[in-house]
Amino acid sequence: MGLFRKRKVVLALGGGSARGLANIGVLKVLEKHFGRDRMPFDMIVGTSIGSLIGASYCLGATPEELEQKALKFTWPNVVDLGLYSTGLIKGDKLERIILDMLDRKGFRDMRTPFALTTTDIETGEELTHASGDLVKLIRASCSWPGIFTAVKIDGRLLSDGGVRNSIPTKAARESGATFVIAVNPGFGVKNQKVNNALTALIQSFQIMGDELNAYQSRAADLEIKPELENIDQFDFGKAQTIIRQGELAAEAKIRKLKRKLRAWW
Repeated sequence: MGLFRKRKVVLALGGGSARGLANIGVLKVLEKHFGRDRMPFDMIVGTSIGSLIGASYCLGATPEELEQKALKFTWPNVVDLGLYSTGLIKGDKLERIILDMLDRKGFRDMRTPFALTTTDIETGEELTHASGDLVKLIRASCSWPGIFTAVKIDGRLLSDGGVRNSIPTKAARESGATFVIAVNPGFGVKNQKVNNALTALIQSFQIMGDELNAYQSRAADLEIKPELENIDQFDFGKAQTIIRQGELAAEAKIRKLKRKLRAWW
């Protein structure tokens, strides 16, 4: 689809840490049905891990290459613990993973237009970026407040884009989208006994996040929501299962997507 057409399709890739690996499965299925050169979107907008996957894909990585790299994600490879002013994890290891995923490329190297979201943790402002230091911006977009340290960029203290845009449908619309395909990895709300303060706190964050996702996905013309029951944001060891669920969810919506796009065009 031409970049300068009045009608613009944007793929919005949601966050969710390990759950967000489902975005890779969705890309696999879209390529299978449309082909790399005829993908049904003009642009990708990503948040949190969706920003990393989206940027890598727009730089030319194949879904299969993304899957192989995702299978190497482990918490020991990501976590560099300490006591820092804005988080418990410094983020240097995360930055090295991002550099590897992007093959040290930046916005200027994009083959497909791309943008990502962050949150200014000091003002609460939501930001969308289509230029700048791609590695630092993705690191910021993936940095959960209070867990990973926030990233200082251009005088702003930037943190997880998912705080305001867990599924970046609003950013997609603001980028000019007239048709939005949203991938909603969801949050890990569990049916469980809550018998301590930490469990109560985590469960409350999951519930609030799930509600935000439901709200933001309503702004999409088509939502792809993988079935990720009993998988939480920390389950990188279940990467193959998560990616497969992304594939299954996309396959279940592919006929509807084609029908909607035919009618819309």
